[in-house]
Amino acid sequence: MKNFRNWLHNIKSNRFILIGLFVMLGIVLYGSMYDNVSPEKLDLKPFSIAKNDILSPITIEDIEATEEKKQEAALEVEDQYVLKTEYAVNRVEIISAIFDAVNEVNMLESEANKLEDSEEESPENRTEEHVQTQLTETGTMTIDKRINQLREMIPTELQDLLSRNVLETLIISSPQQLDSAKTTTITAVKQIMQQPIKVGEEDQKKQQAYEELKNVNLPQNLRNAMVQLAQYAIIPNYVYDMKGTEVLRQQAMDEVNPVKILAGQVLVREGQVIDRDTFKQLELVGLLKEEVNYYIFIGLVIFVSVLIAIIAYFFKEFDLQTSNQSIAFPIYVLVFTFTILLMKGISLFPIVSEIGYIFPIAMATMLIRILVNERIALISSVMLAICGSIIFNGDIIGKFDFSIGVYFLLSGIGGTIFLNKQHHRSNILKAGLYVSLLNIIVITAIFMMRNGNYTNIEIGTYLSFAFLSGFISAVLTLGLMPVFETGFGMLSTMKLIELSNPNHPLLRKILMETPGTYHHSVMVANLSEAACEAIGANGLLARVGAYYHDIGKTKRPQFYIENQMNIENPHNNISPQLSKTIITAHPYDGAEMLRQHKIPKEIVDIAEQHHGTTLLKYFYYQAKEQADSDVLESDFRYPGPKASSKESAIVGIADSVEAAVRSMKNPTPQKIENLVRSIVTERLQDGQFDECDITIKELNCAAKSMCETLNGIFHSRIEYPEIAKPKREVAEKALVK
Repeated sequence: MKNFRNWLHNIKSNRFILIGLFVMLGIVLYGSMYDNVSPEKLDLKPFSIAKNDILSPITIEDIEATEEKKQEAALEVEDQYVLKTEYAVNRVEIISAIFDAVNEVNMLESEANKLEDSEEESPENRTEEHVQTQLTETGTMTIDKRINQLREMIPTELQDLLSRNVLETLIISSPQQLDSAKTTTITAVKQIMQQPIKVGEEDQKKQQAYEELKNVNLPQNLRNAMVQLAQYAIIPNYVYDMKGTEVLRQQAMDEVNPVKILAGQVLVREGQVIDRDTFKQLELVGLLKEEVNYYIFIGLVIFVSVLIAIIAYFFKEFDLQTSNQSIAFPIYVLVFTFTILLMKGISLFPIVSEIGYIFPIAMATMLIRILVNERIALISSVMLAICGSIIFNGDIIGKFDFSIGVYFLLSGIGGTIFLNKQHHRSNILKAGLYVSLLNIIVITAIFMMRNGNYTNIEIGTYLSFAFLSGFISAVLTLGLMPVFETGFGMLSTMKLIELSNPNHPLLRKILMETPGTYHHSVMVANLSEAACEAIGANGLLARVGAYYHDIGKTKRPQFYIENQMNIENPHNNISPQLSKTIITAHPYDGAEMLRQHKIPKEIVDIAEQHHGTTLLKYFYYQAKEQADSDVLESDFRYPGPKASSKESAIVGIADSVEAAVRSMKNPTPQKIENLVRSIVTERLQDGQFDECDITIKELNCAAKSMCETLNGIFHSRIEYPEIAKPKREVAEKALVK
């Protein structure tokens, strides 16, 4: 057991062991939470019957369903058309160009005829028959020629569309008729082409052109030509707008909300046949996947790593200010690991719904508060609440049960706050009852905010769980404290308070057998506690150590001046060497007595080290005076060891200071300060602080604190005048009565 404790106290300097503890804690956290974050796998096949309701564990988008919905929205958008007004202008220009071509052909032909007439024979040389024949042949050739010329001037598509009769009609018509036909035809085409004409509606519009032109006051042949030209000019002008249609369809698709499967959504009801669509949904939410989801693995590793990093940061950056610094981290890991494993164990046995509310989360924070540090306890309450919200997420959809997380957080913080600095065992039970009350309030608030319907049995169960959580936390804390104190050989604040109880057997022994030493120890305790708190050391440890530091004097009480009341000093009858042996034995006699009573090592060290290797000056100089030969100074020094902690060093200084000041006559603040600083300087020069980490600045602060305490003890008092004798006698008689 002793070797184990030594190993624990040296653990802080062993980097590999520290890393191992971090790794162990990480493995425990990961293993406890993995099955709570990994999705449930179901052995289902299409068209099988669901044995129970199946809910979606996550919120996820159904991409296929979303795409189908977008396509449906796009198909609902009608084709978009646009009115091409330029088509009417183009068709009118074509009609106008045809009539202009006819006029141009007729004009060219008229000019050619005039030229030929001037070159012909005189009239007396022509007969009437000859003239008639020539005119007929000339007219026919002229029309054919003009038709051919006209065909060459009109668009190619019209060359086959317009018959010879139409072209001939246009050519032989008079200019006035052509102008009237042109104006009427263009007007009709404009009027009809200004209206939207979709594909398939052009026949209807062409019939409308026929109706408008059939009664025009022009020759029938010309009207027929006009109708044919107008119908040719009428084409669909309300055409499909591909770009506009695509824009509207895209807008419709963009407005479609994604089809999502929500966490907690019922995918299959009990007894329902699992069709193909439902099977796809089950596969989509990950309930049918057989392959390992590495994202969950990586995410949980990152989460656990963050928790471990937070713990490492707080243990590295903050001074724990406790006598158990060397074993604080192993104790913390043990408490944290035990709490997580207990959480996991309870979560595996869901006797009733919401079993997690009975978990004694405040136990962990109270243990950490007592054994380690209040700040670490508060941080741990946050981390344990997060871990608990994952471990107890069985009845909710999602990875975190925020209700129980908040419950754990407030309960853990309450356990830390309600446990005040005076860690008596009765205070732990009181803190547990306060936590129970807090739990009841919190759980009531949570259920009221849920706005659910709960039966009286459910309400009573939850409130009972809340009360038991705090009560069990206190009981477990009380039960586990001796385990840590004995198993780890540690010194808790509560243990120190118990050791400071005047009814402790050893303190009663000092009081009854050496009352002067008891008074001296109390004075040293006051000086030591104030000085240690001034330099940031453990003041309570120094106080308790000072109570026991001279326990060895109970073995031979009459050899110490504070206990020599109305007796002769026994040192007057023995040699200085023997006196030295008796005096220097008390630290080691006291240490042995403390070990026999299982007093913690820190207090034993203070008792054994408070004199260090200092010199017994009185007996040393007495021996020198009596001896004929040289006396070695080392023969009159305490064997040691020297102070190994700040608390031991401060108690040693306070011990010398209190004895020296008590022997002073008429102490003044200046005399006290000079004496205190001379004792500190002497011990410093004598190397009594070589084995502890106290600094000169801390020694100055400690000396200043002791001076202030001593000035308060040895303050000047008012000197009251003596009462006159007659009055004094009257007063004494009154007192006797």
